[in-house]
Amino acid sequence: MSWLILLLAGFLEVVWAIGLKYTEGFTRLWPTVGTLAAMAISVALLGLAMKQLPVGTAYAVWVGIGAVGTVIMGIILFHEPATLPRLLSMGLIVAGIIGLKLSA
Repeated sequence: MSWLILLLAGFLEVVWAIGLKYTEGFTRLWPTVGTLAAMAISVALLGLAMKQLPVGTAYAVWVGIGAVGTVIMGIILFHEPATLPRLLSMGLIVAGIIGLKLSA
């Protein structure tokens, strides 16, 4: 169950990271409210997952999910470049996440 909670926390990290773009520097009310809510819930779920998972593993997986998810959403939503070096770098992050999961 801790891994599912951590996965949800990682997805919410993507939500708040992308949400930051829509807040336009925290000048738009509802995107700001949504972003701050996603931040709070994401960190709370991370803390809950850490009750049973090693702190280093949980935090690295959370950040990795957030990083890869945010890059993917940046490509989809904002037409950021999907260059080979970016995709290979994301692959390395995913490999690290898998390695941490297998070693926990």
